[in-house]
Amino acid sequence: MEEATLEIIRGIRSHYEEAGQTPPDHVTKAVEAVKSFARGASCEKSIIRYHARLWIFGDAVGAACWRRGYEACKLQMTPADDKIRVALSVGELLHLTSLAHLGFKKMMPNDRGIEMHRFDGEQHAIEGTYAVERLEQAIPEKHRPFEHSTNRQALIRNWWPPERKSA
Repeated sequence: MEEATLEIIRGIRSHYEEAGQTPPDHVTKAVEAVKSFARGASCEKSIIRYHARLWIFGDAVGAACWRRGYEACKLQMTPADDKIRVALSVGELLHLTSLAHLGFKKMMPNDRGIEMHRFDGEQHAIEGTYAVERLEQAIPEKHRPFEHSTNRQALIRNWWPPERKSA
């Protein structure tokens, strides 16, 4: 029983230990409890107590393994300090790409004017500005262009004033 316990501990150690760090305290305590009890587990009552310690051991190791995996995933999924991640729907991404494309074309030195690609109504324009605002919200505050949103909203209000809607 002792040999089997030591082999289990040796086999799963790589799943909860990290290089250069000691295992969590609850795992160390559970391992010591199992190691110390493995030598004396011979009668039926001892074996039942041994099972209880193995359950505690399994729970401690499972929690440590989960924590290690969670931390590794969190580290992998967190963008670098100079990067951002933004969740956009397909519709928002389409609005952004069309707006980015038009903006890019407008900035080219040989621009001859924007081709016929326009919003087909106020709601379409609002959806487009909302997509751009979602992207702008991901920009760190000290770099965020606050006036752009106001300018877009003014363009929408001026192009589709209430008098034009009622007519």
